[in-house]
Amino acid sequence: MISVTRFNDTKIVINADIIQSVEETPDTVITLTTGTKYIVKESSSDIVDRVIEYKRKIYTNLN
Repeated sequence: MISVTRFNDTKIVINADIIQSVEETPDTVITLTTGTKYIVKESSSDIVDRVIEYKRKIYTNLN
């Protein structure tokens, strides 16, 4: 799970495993495999970094 910020400054936690795409249009839009879309303040590269860190924590704890 990753935490992101909506444009109204509320935080939302998104399941990183169901992110289908992240695009900047110029706002950052996260599309989930369910079809739900979120417009967030973070850049696409920041989202990618957060997903990588999330996955790293999971796989590190498995060993």
